[in-house]
Amino acid sequence: MSALLRSPRGRFALAVLAVLVLLCVLSLVWLPADPNHSNAYRAWLPPSAEHWLGTDGSGRDLASRLISGSRVTVLVVLGAALVSGVLGILLALPAALGPRWAREPLVIFIDVLIAFPTLLLAIMLAAAFGSGLAIVVAAVGIGFGVSIARVVRAELRQVAAEDYVLAARAAGLSRGRVLATHLLPGIAPVFVVQVSLSMGLAILAEAGLSYLGFGAPPNVPSWGRMLEETQSYLSVHPLIVVWPGLAITVTVLAFYLLGDALRETTDPQLRAR
Repeated sequence: MSALLRSPRGRFALAVLAVLVLLCVLSLVWLPADPNHSNAYRAWLPPSAEHWLGTDGSGRDLASRLISGSRVTVLVVLGAALVSGVLGILLALPAALGPRWAREPLVIFIDVLIAFPTLLLAIMLAAAFGSGLAIVVAAVGIGFGVSIARVVRAELRQVAAEDYVLAARAAGLSRGRVLATHLLPGIAPVFVVQVSLSMGLAILAEAGLSYLGFGAPPNVPSWGRMLEETQSYLSVHPLIVVWPGLAITVTVLAFYLLGDALRETTDPQLRAR
């Protein structure tokens, strides 16, 4: 953590993510106004002391919807990271260390899954099971999980060929102990970086799916839903997309910079340089 804090990118990323978590916790106990309360007489109000960011075409408070939307972002990020991380490890281990008869079909299976775009997979799941955040998390987790599996598999095979791993096997250590004490710690930096990058991509995927109507339900504020609801008014109120667009951009940038900083601090060659 200290090495991460010494990096300007790491400090920026951690500061943005701390604000995101703070907004998420704050939205659970307090909001400036009801984010779903409509009032046609208060439509398109400019920012004021009562409505910090103004109101939308339905008279709903934009600040409340933006703060409340942080909950969807955090939920999708954590859910997608969990699903993609677990799926990536479960696919990568047999694809890298299993017998040849199991390795090759599994590698082909991973390549086939990677060919399916995440948004297309989410739309297919939504058509079959209905739209919702669970579908978004599942689709994003599966889509990025196979990508993580491909990267982790290559790293596992490289680490498994290292001299210290071969020496551990020659010393009689069991496969499980070699995996726990040598292989998994060896791939941990790459795995953590890939998961952090998938978090940023998960935010973009959720925003895109909500924009297409396959994400959060209409009564659940999300940043992607805010963009979708305001697209009809862009010619009249073009600044209405600034706040959700800025929130998405800054948060995704924070996750990308976090992944870059983690790679820099965990790679010995980059750290020495």
